[in-house]
Amino acid sequence: MLVLKRLIAFVTTTVALLAGGGAAYAGLGQPSPWEVTLQGAGSPVMENIHWFHNLLLGIILAITLFVLVLLVIVMVKFNARSNPVPSRTTHNTMIEVVWTVVPVLILVAIAVPSFRLLFYELKVPPADITVKVTGKQWFWSYGYPDSKFEFDSLMLQDKELKPGQPRLLAVDNDMVVPVNKVVRIIITGADVIHSFSVPSFGIKIDAIPGRINETWFKAEREGMYYGQCSQLCGRDHAFMPIAVKVVSEKDYATWLAAAKKKYAYDAVVPKNAIASVADLR
Repeated sequence: MLVLKRLIAFVTTTVALLAGGGAAYAGLGQPSPWEVTLQGAGSPVMENIHWFHNLLLGIILAITLFVLVLLVIVMVKFNARSNPVPSRTTHNTMIEVVWTVVPVLILVAIAVPSFRLLFYELKVPPADITVKVTGKQWFWSYGYPDSKFEFDSLMLQDKELKPGQPRLLAVDNDMVVPVNKVVRIIITGADVIHSFSVPSFGIKIDAIPGRINETWFKAEREGMYYGQCSQLCGRDHAFMPIAVKVVSEKDYATWLAAAKKKYAYDAVVPKNAIASVADLR
């Protein structure tokens, strides 16, 4: 039993160190060196994903330790030396009921918050801003239909990077949104299937040619948030990053006024023309 206690203590300590180290290295908005857990939460959706992840981690850890304890007990108590005459018991109704009912209860405990999180992600609340995202080989285009302008966003080459900009993630034109506002993303593909993914916002959705998908996020902190295309889309799939700049409402208004002049397109889009996904079908 002393060996068993030491083994359990070792496993518990190792898991705690890994979890603590992961939390220390988890970055907000972009990957961090030696990061072993999820990126920091920058939106309510990602906060819920963190909570669900920790719940699953606790359940999995408990199951793993329970199975480990059973295996050690069997090895110590029921080996040939300690138990030369094995039991011939073939049925135990109580054990069979327990190992059927308990897994069902565990799965229900996982399913309920899982479905709640899924519906929370998919139900888009009333949006303050709508941004149309188009995946192209191999860059992104961002349109602000309410303000009637659109621009392309391409990855910066190494020689174009400024101090502090991350390699393979920084772009020439960031998608800009205000802090603490609900941003609805409507997304499609211009050529092949792409995938729009920003880990710190907890969003990942496919950009499919001929189809409109939608998702949403609400950035709760100002700063830069990076993501990448998460669907193998061809030769330069690895070089079409996503950069979202979250700014104050005042700075957003300033940027919006300048962007309307710089990126305006000639076609007139009627006001509220993109009121819902159904209008785009």
